[in-house]
Amino acid sequence: MPFVGLGLHILVAIFFAVHAVRRGRELYWLLILFSFPLLGSLVYFFAIYLPSSRMQHGARKAVVAAGRMLDPGRELREAREAFSFTPTAQNQMRLAAAMLEAGEAAEAASTYEACLQGAFGSDLDIRLGAARASLASGAFGKALEHLEFARRADANFRAEQCGLLMAQALAGAGRRDEARAEFENTVNRFGSFEARAEFAIWAANAGEIQLAQRLRNELQHSMDRWNRHTASMNGAMVRRLNTAFAQIPHE
Repeated sequence: MPFVGLGLHILVAIFFAVHAVRRGRELYWLLILFSFPLLGSLVYFFAIYLPSSRMQHGARKAVVAAGRMLDPGRELREAREAFSFTPTAQNQMRLAAAMLEAGEAAEAASTYEACLQGAFGSDLDIRLGAARASLASGAFGKALEHLEFARRADANFRAEQCGLLMAQALAGAGRRDEARAEFENTVNRFGSFEARAEFAIWAANAGEIQLAQRLRNELQHSMDRWNRHTASMNGAMVRRLNTAFAQIPHE
């Protein structure tokens, strides 16, 4: 039985080692994982894996949203103060993210570009933030540049999110056919409500009325089965969807 337990620890360590290599993490993590399979895996899980997971991302979004309602400018204010007092790379990344969430997209894009200079030039999370900020500020070519870099580095990195951002950036750059193909690929691969809603919003804005209506019907079929909590969590997306469809001219 002890050998079974040891084997499981090794398998978990291998799983996290593969994650570390694919995400471009520092090589000392491999030493930690295989020198201390159980303890190393626990440390990696809480320090690296969980903060980047979908579960942690969702929980963090809920906490941030609640804090923003109580004090909308708090995070940006504290991020500016932290970077001013201690201008480290980590505080600069925090400031860029706070700027983007506060709607200061152009300034966020500039700050993310500064983050990418030097040691963090290959950090895919920063690249993703830079792509989001560039897209929000209308710099579609720059957004595509960051997203293409991320895909070359790791095709599976935040694949759904990168796919939707890529489609939106292509649409913004006027590359309509490529945008549609990217949306279709992302929807076919993931099939999430968010992916289908973003595709429907694009279709409505692009005048693809039949496609938009078909997608809207599919989304409504899902929404009819939501409970109150799910409806609340997706409220912002539904409002964007309704706004897009409200602009479709009626015959």
